[in-house]
Amino acid sequence: MTEDHSENAGTAGSARLPLEGIKVLDLSRVLAGPWATMSLADLGAEVWKIENIDGGDDTRAWSVPSYKGVSTYYLCANRGKQSIALDMKSPQGLAIVRELAAKADIVVENFRSGTADRLGVGFKELSAPNPRLIYCSISGYGQTGPDAGRPGYDFVMQAESGLMAITGESNGEPMRVGVAITDIVCGMVATQSILAALYERATTGKGQFLDLSLIDCALSLLINVGSGYLNTGREVARYGNAHPTVV
Repeated sequence: MTEDHSENAGTAGSARLPLEGIKVLDLSRVLAGPWATMSLADLGAEVWKIENIDGGDDTRAWSVPSYKGVSTYYLCANRGKQSIALDMKSPQGLAIVRELAAKADIVVENFRSGTADRLGVGFKELSAPNPRLIYCSISGYGQTGPDAGRPGYDFVMQAESGLMAITGESNGEPMRVGVAITDIVCGMVATQSILAALYERATTGKGQFLDLSLIDCALSLLINVGSGYLNTGREVARYGNAHPTVV
């Protein structure tokens, strides 16, 4: 099964977009990875999105609200892509993924650490026939370290990073930010990292592996309050809709 959303990307007149000619293989799902690959599509890249043959991207089932029978959550992060539904665990599906990866400039995946390698679509396997490949991996806690194998999603990252501790009313409980902010920011960081890797490849001719984690991206959101605490030891408080210094 294939599906084409690429006509939705849109261009300004006939102007050439900066990533035209760049091919992206999107093995990601839900939000962080799909946001990154959608932003690459917006910049002109051709994006091939691989979806599970049994139901597709998880967010297709998140049907409230929906538009013309399609989840708006799915639509928000999958503009400008061509979708292919297959079973990566089957020999035929794996062969198709590897064939596409051999033609791709970029691969993006957001499996739990180690899953891509077990499926046979990790960086080593896919870059061997394609040394110019830029491979971006997004996971909860990165590919190494004591928490590498743990699953992770936005709600957990907001709690563990401390973001919830500074969100909410001063006399209330910690609260989550009302959107999946960790996923969105990680998608932005992934796009930035991929563009930097493309720039470097233009000089070296070589691809590289990019290891991004949701927890790192969540911690980066604490840039000003973290700096204040590390330099002064002052605990951060919740202010609700107020600001600690600006009236």
